[in-house]
Amino acid sequence: MRCPHCSNRENRVLDSRSSEEGMAIRRRRECLTCGKRFTTYERLEEEPLVVLKKDGRREPFDRKKILKGLRKACEKRPLSFETLEKIVDKVEWAIRNRAENEVSTAVIGEYIMQELKDVDEVAYVRFASVYRQFKDLDIFMAEVQNLLGSRNNK
Repeated sequence: MRCPHCSNRENRVLDSRSSEEGMAIRRRRECLTCGKRFTTYERLEEEPLVVLKKDGRREPFDRKKILKGLRKACEKRPLSFETLEKIVDKVEWAIRNRAENEVSTAVIGEYIMQELKDVDEVAYVRFASVYRQFKDLDIFMAEVQNLLGSRNNK
């Protein structure tokens, strides 16, 4: 493993722990040349997932895109990066446990909203407003009312 700071291959592992619900190993490393620390992940190589876009295109699944969308929805919200990573892990796990190797963006979006709803309602509404592309304020308000109703039923 090369150091991302100085490209040296000599490093030592400081800490290893299971992450992503046991689907990966997170290793904290320290470069023996520059002394900087960095994190690596070791994951099982799986069948490639293909995402079916709204316009019919197909592209490889990229968990970084989900994380990017979550970070945007959670801007200025009290959610840690680790919480967002856990959401991405849960969404990816749910997608990979499906029988197909192809998944639509609609299914991915629903999984994300399901996870966000339980973690942060403001982030959920932000994500839903972009993902569902509400056409007018009435539709947006109906979604907020639905959220309030589900919160009152808990």
